[in-house]
Amino acid sequence: MSKFDDKYMRMAAIWASNSYCKRRQVGALLVKDRMIISDGYNGTPSGFENICEDENGVTKPYVLHAEANAISKVAKSANSADGATLYVTASPCVECAKLIIQSGIRRVVYRDEYRLTDGIDLLRRAGIEVERIDVEE
Repeated sequence: MSKFDDKYMRMAAIWASNSYCKRRQVGALLVKDRMIISDGYNGTPSGFENICEDENGVTKPYVLHAEANAISKVAKSANSADGATLYVTASPCVECAKLIIQSGIRRVVYRDEYRLTDGIDLLRRAGIEVERIDVEE
């Protein structure tokens, strides 16, 4: 664990509070060479209403995860995620794990365990360093 892991994870948690989602707010930061190169939180795509759940409280299928938002945001910039560390407040799902692998991220640090571990399992299988840390809020 680097001495900055705790600080970046706290920042990701603060960023999560930008989410309009009611069920769960997740934040993500992409860090490379100790610089934040991208950020994201879970929510609807640009131009959509900021309502993540339907009338039954179920997350709408088009809601983007924090990791996907951070990765797509860096793709629109002059930066590259190759070799970066992703800090995310919840462990990645398998769909986000695929994006993480393809984007060249080399390390994932997360705080909260999700009930499914297939995303973490896939990241490890791809040789990506994965670390869970507890952060005092």
